Amino acid sequence: MIKKIALFVLVMAINLSSARVYAATSSIMVNADNGKVMYEMNADELRYPASLTKLMTLYITFNALENGRLKLTDKLNVSATAASRSPSKLGVRAGEKIMVKDAIMAVIVKSANDCATVLAEHFSKNEAEFAVLMTKTARKLNMNRTTFKNASGLPNSMQKTTARDMSKLAMAVYHHFPQYYKWFSVQSFKYKGQLITGHNHLLNTFSGADGMKTGYTAASGYNIITSAKRYNKRVIAVTMGHRYLNERDKKASVMMDKGLGALKKSDRIDVAALTRSINGNTTQLASVKSVEQNNKRTFVAKNIETKQPTKVASASLKNPVKNGAFAIQVGAFSDYQRAKNYANSIKNDLAKKYAVYGVKIEETKVANRTMYRSKVVGMAKNTASQICNGMKSQKKSCIVVVENSTMNLAQK
Repeated sequence: MIKKIALFVLVMAINLSSARVYAATSSIMVNADNGKVMYEMNADELRYPASLTKLMTLYITFNALENGRLKLTDKLNVSATAASRSPSKLGVRAGEKIMVKDAIMAVIVKSANDCATVLAEHFSKNEAEFAVLMTKTARKLNMNRTTFKNASGLPNSMQKTTARDMSKLAMAVYHHFPQYYKWFSVQSFKYKGQLITGHNHLLNTFSGADGMKTGYTAASGYNIITSAKRYNKRVIAVTMGHRYLNERDKKASVMMDKGLGALKKSDRIDVAALTRSINGNTTQLASVKSVEQNNKRTFVAKNIETKQPTKVASASLKNPVKNGAFAIQVGAFSDYQRAKNYANSIKNDLAKKYAVYGVKIEETKVANRTMYRSKVVGMAKNTASQICNGMKSQKKSCIVVVENSTMNLAQK
């Protein structure tokens, strides 16, 4: 009888513990242009990241692509360890090779655990050693409460993070590697003749959403890092620890819808008012698609970096401001001269149709190494937005930034 009572108490304690895990979710939303927090709730609570972990694996991979240590066409070995990873997985077999591009797309679209391990084992002796590199990189991005233990997010009781730290990682990916960011909007890709599809539903249900990563384990609940753009404004939202997938997606949708609406009115956000609005919203978003947003596009990347500039699509620009406060960031490179040459090529292409702008090469530190951001500067906001939209229509990467910004994500 005493044993039965003890067992009952133990079961109740476990149930109460589980209830506490899911009693409160963690969320944060930031202005993607400057990193300012627009909304937060339990943003510093430790959580299991699940597959949000893969965003750091991709960050390190993008870093290697940028500095020339890796190429999209390189073929990576698939170990028995990688092949044995539990789903979600692409299904690569031990002894096979997989191209870097395919591995990246599998991690983004399929959230493939086997391909995350393939990438990890390319950079380090084993996945555990790669996790040490992941954590060191996290510290350089000021993700001070994050510890990684594997490349995929498969369950590990010591692998933890916070919503705030995940927002910093999302900001780093978006700003440090704009040329790769567009991959996060890809919803399918072909591998060995088979169509591989994803499961980030917000790409279809929220107007303006274009990434980034979902995650789920029984211990973590449903997590998501997502970003969306409307009205030439962008937010990054993170929400973690939800019981149900639709609950998670609804929370992210409400956050972004309210946040983008507030930014449309003013860049100066009343955080308290926005918080009340988000927390008080309990109804499903009425608008799934909006006329303001460009049609959703699926982009299967073929070249991560274009050596020769693509001609910018024509736009009807009247009286561009020569010395405006806005700029277009067109790329990030590990070599100064390469960054300068690329910026000048874009500027010279623009000069065929518009006023001639200057260029600026901005030095920054990323994961303890120097990077150079290529910018075309000196524009009014509307001018920069119109030109950037034209570039995107030609599959050229760009983001509009405030030129007087001194944001350095890796050193904040």
